[in-house]
Amino acid sequence: MATLTVWKFDTSDGARLALDLLRKLQEQQLITVRDAAYVYWEADAKRPKTKELGKLTGAGALGGAFWGLLFGLIFFIPVLGAAIGAGVGALAGSLSRAGIDDDFVKDVRESVTPGTSALFVMSEHAVVDRVADQFRQTGATLVTTNLSVEQEELLRETFTS
Repeated sequence: MATLTVWKFDTSDGARLALDLLRKLQEQQLITVRDAAYVYWEADAKRPKTKELGKLTGAGALGGAFWGLLFGLIFFIPVLGAAIGAGVGALAGSLSRAGIDDDFVKDVRESVTPGTSALFVMSEHAVVDRVADQFRQTGATLVTTNLSVEQEELLRETFTS
């Protein structure tokens, strides 16, 4: 089963700096990274910036459409209000059916604020206690949602071409 994990950092560069730790954990076979991205929000910026991590994960299991929609729902679409089209609504529904629900979006939205950052990792086969311990040592806070095999497959079908 895949897990979507979100590690929140109290600095805008914390997620970027944690990439070396994620690579190290993957090399030690403590986690298998399927896809990853991060968001960073400078203290004086109106909106966060995002970055996919294709170099870390190869091609990435889900790709830019998934990360773009997820980050859009969390950080950008609330600003658009009624301008959300039916197509975006249908894709958002796919996320909800895939285990990324309103509570998850709300939790991440409230946690990642100006001056902070977050690392989003789609992974499997993690040695949870060792991985969590390593990230907690960086001062990161964990927000996570577990995806069933069916939910992961639905995401892959929805967001890969």
